[in-house]
Amino acid sequence: MPQTHIRFDWAIKKLLRNKANHVVLAGFLSELLGKQVKIQSILESESNQQAEDDKLNRVDILAENDQGELILIEVQNSTEQDYFHRMLYGTAKLITEFLEKGDPYSKVKKVYSVNVVYFSLGQGDDYIYQGKLDFKALHLEDKLGLSINQKKLFNIKDVSEIFPEYYVIKVNNFNDIAKNNLDEWIYFLKKSQIKEEFTAQGLAEAKENLLVDSLSEEERANYVRFMENRRYETSIIEGSRSEGRLEGREEGRLEGREEGREEGRLQEKVNIARTLKLRGIDIETIAQATGLPREQIEKL
Repeated sequence: MPQTHIRFDWAIKKLLRNKANHVVLAGFLSELLGKQVKIQSILESESNQQAEDDKLNRVDILAENDQGELILIEVQNSTEQDYFHRMLYGTAKLITEFLEKGDPYSKVKKVYSVNVVYFSLGQGDDYIYQGKLDFKALHLEDKLGLSINQKKLFNIKDVSEIFPEYYVIKVNNFNDIAKNNLDEWIYFLKKSQIKEEFTAQGLAEAKENLLVDSLSEEERANYVRFMENRRYETSIIEGSRSEGRLEGREEGRLEGREEGREEGRLQEKVNIARTLKLRGIDIETIAQATGLPREQIEKL
């Protein structure tokens, strides 16, 4: 049986910032983006700074490759209703942060947004989604492209190479059957295991460097505490959802009207939030789990 390795989100927060482990990150990105990626540096983003909080509902890492492109990798554990909006905000913020005042717009950096989610985001049964911008004609069957001069000037072939590109990996949708190198990475993201026959870029190094047994005594204690927190929070949230769902449905049934059903659904979220708050779960986690505003949760 394959050995269990460190979860990817904890590795992002604690290990993959080290230059010696950049090859692991580069391997994952090379398989996902379909091109060779070399990590030039790890940059600071708003939420990727080191913290002692082990309840890592969301972690991210911002890398710059040798082409000057920015790659933001986020791992999200808990449900967040406005996650798509936050993806957009994250890329927009990076674009403005890394454009110096007075620079021409041609200096805007290409941004890749890689999102590894462990919850049911939106509607869709696949486990990997790509989003990129194209300008399609409304009347003619053509696509707005770059002129010959623009291609030469900016050294790109397509308009989409300018705009942010998004990847969403819905880990829980993966069926555990690795058919290619990228699937091998998804298997690792889901199982924290690397099979002997896996050959994807970066996994050999991950297999060696991301073993739980390779951690120091202090790191191992922190990791065990992190995993216990994750299991506890997942159990509490799922249990509270079940309780809230039953109470909300009952109230909706008693009303017997669409308005009542809507009130029941809202009450379900309130019940979940109240239960989580009583059990000591932090406001940010409750907001992510229920979609309720922080102000409403604080008043419960």
